[in-house]
Amino acid sequence: MPFAPLKNDSFLRACLRQSTDHTPVWLMRQAGRYLPEYRATRARAGSFMGLATNVDHATEVTLQPLARYPLDAAILFSDILTIPDAMGLGLSFALGEGPKFEKTVRTETDVDALAVPDMDKLRYVFDAVTSIRRALDGRVPLIGFSGSPWTLACYMVEGGGSDDYRLVKSLMYSRPDLMHRILATNADAVAVYLNAQIEAGAQAVMVFDSWGGVLADGAFQTFSLAYTRRVLSQLKREHEGTTIPRIVFTKGGGLWLDDMKPLDCEVLGLDWTVSLARARAQMGEGPHAKALQGNIDPNVLFAPPAAIEAEAIKVLESFGQPHTGPGTGPTHIFNLGHGISQHTPPEHVSALVEAVHSHSRRMRQAV
Repeated sequence: MPFAPLKNDSFLRACLRQSTDHTPVWLMRQAGRYLPEYRATRARAGSFMGLATNVDHATEVTLQPLARYPLDAAILFSDILTIPDAMGLGLSFALGEGPKFEKTVRTETDVDALAVPDMDKLRYVFDAVTSIRRALDGRVPLIGFSGSPWTLACYMVEGGGSDDYRLVKSLMYSRPDLMHRILATNADAVAVYLNAQIEAGAQAVMVFDSWGGVLADGAFQTFSLAYTRRVLSQLKREHEGTTIPRIVFTKGGGLWLDDMKPLDCEVLGLDWTVSLARARAQMGEGPHAKALQGNIDPNVLFAPPAAIEAEAIKVLESFGQPHTGPGTGPTHIFNLGHGISQHTPPEHVSALVEAVHSHSRRMRQAV
């Protein structure tokens, strides 16, 4: 069954560095715990994985923020750790705690047992993509995503989140050969997984390198960036005649923009520590330049609405005048510099989205 035609393509156009009448905006973790309707659905589902693995629930929570806010894209409701779970590591979430794995990957034997998982184990993700795309009915595009090979490895070795990354870095420094094997398997799994999301209906895909920024200079390029590159080299560039933009976001990666500039992707996501003006200058203006996504500090959303508006305007003005007219040129997708906090007042998100849309329209009219 074909999908409905797209009514609002501003996000996809901005990804491809084409002009739009406003700066498109979506938010990392826009479907999540800050919304009371999400908490109600999660309670009905009984657990986070009960929510993520149920197609109807995943569809419902993906659409919840779009019912409240005029966002320009939807992002699949899932988790970055579905791949290691499908590898047999046994993912669980306790309420109020982060993810935990029943099994870890720390020894040669553990690494020998790793393989790209059978994608049938992730059928629930692909079914959710198709269901969400149908439910969107062409309102906005749908973004699919995965964790980066390095970020997945952090959780697989540590067994969950970490404050100091001691176990994963110990393995990286003492047995780089094993770490490279883990990362190669992860990269190939991520590529197959994202391609399956594209086939199921995702109109753009994003690689979250959430923990790339914990690496030393040199180690980042060797153990994170090289494997993100391996993922990108295997991704579909288009599906059914339409270009599928690829977004890479490295939290803490602002130091390495020059290294990321040649990546084979359309969009680079930036955290709030980066100057958009400087990043735009670094990326250049030629045909192989990248669209930029980001990068307001999520904690701005705890300030009063007038302050939120002022900070949003600062971010838009920092990027500067976006491309207008035919052809391609510098474009900006407004986002947070990382995920939205669960404590964010929902009405403050309204103030942000309204400020981005109205000020970015004014900027274009001033040309």
